[in-house]
Amino acid sequence: ICYNILKKRGSDLMRFSIVDRGDENSKRVADTLKKKCFSIGWQYDDEHCEIIFSVGGDGTLLRAIHTYIDKLDEIQFVAIHTGNLGFFTDYTQDEVDHLVYDLKHNKPVVEEFNLLQMDLPQVNETLYALNEVRIESLAKTLVLDISIDDEFFESSQGSGICVSTQSGSTAVNRALKGAVVDPGLKVLQLCEIMPISHKNHHSLKNPYIMNDNRKISVRGDTLAYAHVCYDHLERDLKSISEIIIHSSTKKVRFARYRTYSYLTRLKNLY
Repeated sequence: ICYNILKKRGSDLMRFSIVDRGDENSKRVADTLKKKCFSIGWQYDDEHCEIIFSVGGDGTLLRAIHTYIDKLDEIQFVAIHTGNLGFFTDYTQDEVDHLVYDLKHNKPVVEEFNLLQMDLPQVNETLYALNEVRIESLAKTLVLDISIDDEFFESSQGSGICVSTQSGSTAVNRALKGAVVDPGLKVLQLCEIMPISHKNHHSLKNPYIMNDNRKISVRGDTLAYAHVCYDHLERDLKSISEIIIHSSTKKVRFARYRTYSYLTRLKNLY
């Protein structure tokens, strides 16, 4: 994670936009936040915003990131929690006044996270994820040959695999018994999903944590029966027999207007 200081003070003119979860409560909070930002001289601008407020939960934040995926170099995100899961959020819906005070008076620290990149060379397509990429099938056993930096690692047989970032280590990766990774560690984590193990086939089965400069190649004819899930999105893999996964140069930036302990976030999660 890299840290830097946003040059503008909160009291300066800032252009902002809001993405909300869509329920009545989140819309109400978003409307209140918009009016209060107007009161400190900020300008609402969907096209040329510098700050995106996500009002909802982690799913809303992921949707906001993918909505602005081509403008990530220009914007920072601030998340307000109105749902059941808000690991990335710094403020609750009852702290809008506190947030607006911080916007006006405090200089944020900007926290950066590299996205995960998935290349589909056969169709010349690239997909991105903040948390994880999952290649999976519930209907058919997948036989996937996995190489790391072009060196064969293992053949995985089962329901699929999950590759997560540090920030995604607390999401699906955790549900797969993967390790929760401390912030600041630049790693990727590979987990198998329901692996098959018998006397004629063995795979590592344990999560494998590797440096984030590694390149993971996944090949196999059974990919055609799988779906790839990247954050909250998915696509089928028909006609695909190779996937390359690695850390991207694209980054998501969170504007942190107050200190919020990672351990506190973690304890709130479980």
